[in-house]
Amino acid sequence: MGNESTVPKFNDIVVKEKGDGFDYRIHALDKKETKQISLWHDVKLFPSNESRSMNIVNMICEIPRCSRKKYEIATNEPGNPIKQDVKKAQLREFAKGDVYFNYGCLPRTWEDPDHEHPDAKAKGDNDPLDVCEIGLRIMSVAEVVPVKILGTLCLIDEGEADWKLIAIAIDDPWAAVLNDVTDLELKLPGIVSSIREWFRTYKIPDGKPPNRFALDERCMDATYAMAVVDDTHASWKMLVTGSKDEVGAETNENNGESLKKSNSSEKSHEMKRNLSYPKLNLSDLSSI
Repeated sequence: MGNESTVPKFNDIVVKEKGDGFDYRIHALDKKETKQISLWHDVKLFPSNESRSMNIVNMICEIPRCSRKKYEIATNEPGNPIKQDVKKAQLREFAKGDVYFNYGCLPRTWEDPDHEHPDAKAKGDNDPLDVCEIGLRIMSVAEVVPVKILGTLCLIDEGEADWKLIAIAIDDPWAAVLNDVTDLELKLPGIVSSIREWFRTYKIPDGKPPNRFALDERCMDATYAMAVVDDTHASWKMLVTGSKDEVGAETNENNGESLKKSNSSEKSHEMKRNLSYPKLNLSDLSSI
């Protein structure tokens, strides 16, 4: 992996379902069905060299619009298949009801649990970056779709920064007239606040208090959102090259940090060790 010839294009990916119940998994395979593809690590973040300048990225759909089963990429399993989340020994569904946007994540991003965002004043949640796609079409689980980033909200979930990008598929009829948050408010008034309120209240049916948001609850613009994308992409690179481990070791060993601070980072290092990711060299990143 890390080689241009071995990284499949998303339309060459074959999706296969295996098992049922707690063992149900959705696997991505290459066209010949001989190699498992990680939707998190093998799919490129940017569809082309030019797409970064157009705020276009690849999105992995985990939860299609008009559904409520909490599917997610299994970041701790080899090959990173998609599974249904389990909570309190039950397969998880949103008690609030169906989501009304396609929900998924960006490949090759990682919200570093050691990194505190200066504006959010919170550390990452150890997952790929989340995205809400507001287009008309209902996507499929494990579908890879190029989307245009329009803005982002910063949910604070149990003390962690959990960014929620807002995007639209580039082939959606609305995509041509939507480029930023201001366009959303002008063309589709109320859609940002409805997404914010969904995430604010979706845990209330489970007996939890409303969620809160950083940045005074503002939806930041596309430029800001792409900076978050770049930041989490850089964190992913550090993860897969092992430089994250080197930084952590150097900090603890040479800087004489307090025991309290070392203990506070122990949890996040343990979280990282529970992830499944490739071991890449710097030379491998030339095609990332």
